[in-house]
Amino acid sequence: MEQENSYHYQVMRRAIETIDAASGPVSLADLARDMQMSAAHFQRVFTAWVGVSPKRYQQYLQLDHAKTLLRDRFTTLETADCVGLSGSGRLHDLFLRWESMTPGEFARAGAGLAVSWGWFDTPFGPALVMGTSKGICGLAFAAEDGKQAAMDDLTARWPQATYTENPSALRPWVDAAFAAKGEACLHMIGAPFQLKVWEALLSIPSGQVTTYSEIAQAIGKPKAVRAVGTAVGKNPVGFLIPCHRALRKSGDLGRYHWGLPVKRALLAWESARAESAA
Repeated sequence: MEQENSYHYQVMRRAIETIDAASGPVSLADLARDMQMSAAHFQRVFTAWVGVSPKRYQQYLQLDHAKTLLRDRFTTLETADCVGLSGSGRLHDLFLRWESMTPGEFARAGAGLAVSWGWFDTPFGPALVMGTSKGICGLAFAAEDGKQAAMDDLTARWPQATYTENPSALRPWVDAAFAAKGEACLHMIGAPFQLKVWEALLSIPSGQVTTYSEIAQAIGKPKAVRAVGTAVGKNPVGFLIPCHRALRKSGDLGRYHWGLPVKRALLAWESARAESAA
């Protein structure tokens, strides 16, 4: 078994080097032939070692390269050509599949957006809150990863936006969110698919949970469970858009962008409040 693992490691290493060195996508048949394996056997071994199929792995590489080009102001047509896609339509499909947004939405990156930000104490530790004139657009908990990580995370979502520290502009909404004083307004910034998922999360009552599959059903996309999971993970507004109420089908808590201990605390806090109100 150890000898077989060593052999497969060397084969996968060569396969990844071949993919990385190629100027465009490499077919499964070509990769398998170069590795002197049948296509089916190569697919199984590659997936076991890398975690995704050869096709998916190459899509990840294409997506990463495309992001860099779009940030560098390449057009969608130029970007598609550079990453080896047949046209901007294929690039559009690639972004929708993995990012739940179009290339244009990714490239705009919050250009023209004026964002206020401030730090606030909450029942779940310090929280970075960001908002526009329309409402809160970002809320990150810093208890697990620290304040700088929270700031880096939110500003990276809209790198072209203008940021101004102004907690007083946000405090009425924050007080409404955590102390039930007044009304908390939201400015949900995302692609259409993401917005559908986030709106579905808003319909989950406090103290209750759901699954990614049920969310996919609720938005009329029962086969898009993976894309739903991606959209849930990209929710920029912790707590207010309650992605912490989404669990795996098995009932496992899964991951949480702001730290699993925070997710446990949020669910416990909401459950306790729901029981005391019953």
